[in-house]
Amino acid sequence: MASFQPKNVLLFGATGNIGTYILDAILAARGEFDRVAIFTSPATAASKKDLLEDLKRTKGVEVLVGDVQDEDAVRKAYDGIDTVISALGRGAIASQIPLIRLADAAPTVKWFLPSEYGTDIKYSPASAQEKPHQQKLKVRAVLENENPDEGVVSNLAYTYVVTGPYSDMYVHFAGNPVAGGWDVHGKKATLLGEGGGARVSLTTMKDVGTLVLATLRHPSVAFNRALKVNSFTTTPAQIHAEFVRQTGGQPWTDVQYTSLPQLREAESDAWKAGKPEATVLTLRRIWTEGGTLYDQRDNALIGEPSMQTLEDVIAQAIKQSS
Repeated sequence: MASFQPKNVLLFGATGNIGTYILDAILAARGEFDRVAIFTSPATAASKKDLLEDLKRTKGVEVLVGDVQDEDAVRKAYDGIDTVISALGRGAIASQIPLIRLADAAPTVKWFLPSEYGTDIKYSPASAQEKPHQQKLKVRAVLENENPDEGVVSNLAYTYVVTGPYSDMYVHFAGNPVAGGWDVHGKKATLLGEGGGARVSLTTMKDVGTLVLATLRHPSVAFNRALKVNSFTTTPAQIHAEFVRQTGGQPWTDVQYTSLPQLREAESDAWKAGKPEATVLTLRRIWTEGGTLYDQRDNALIGEPSMQTLEDVIAQAIKQSS
């Protein structure tokens, strides 16, 4: 597939948190594609009727309504499609496995981008044991034929667009104050790591869309690999300094720090108690340990697309708080 260039794309989860940004990026380059289709549930078709009608009318988007568990509906949606992009949420990650098998059997589908945006689930040997990674690891196992007794994927290329945490969410409190975040109105902050010095690579949600589009433009370097990409690398201390600068320069009234041992303890307690915040605490512990840092990022492989900056992120967070 050396000369392959995607022309007919189908998105799952296109109206969700991150799918919206991916769809926006693709539609900004609408002329590069013959068909842009989205597969959405009957519930979403009803609740977002006006949005979907506008996409059809003004953007030329094909809106296909069905259940992702309905194999006949998925087969029909794949007709004539060459590239499938999934932006399904964490709770639906495992449902990608039958979607992948159906894509492999579809005569026209050549490329599948699963919902990988976020933490690198194979960053180190320890990654295989992390609880939030398990469903994504199962999806990779299918695409990489790690369990051939369960069937072989033979006709499908894949790409994992690994972006690290979303900066838009990282800068807000995540339910448990120990998990870090910034409160613009209250001038309160909790910085992760000793002195807030733990480096973390972040990607804005808008840039996730930009990076997926750039990936589609460079299939020859993207096939059958993980692309480790991001917007920028920073520290909680640098984020805080930018918040202070953009809110007038005066020190904030309440600044706390969560050390790695404190974060690990809160994480362990949350899992034992079965609290929903356990996943967030695990991910933030991974990030604070350095689980988003690479010797070299892969942005250059896909054309070094223009990325948003830390200043952009903080300005947007302040605007949203007003």
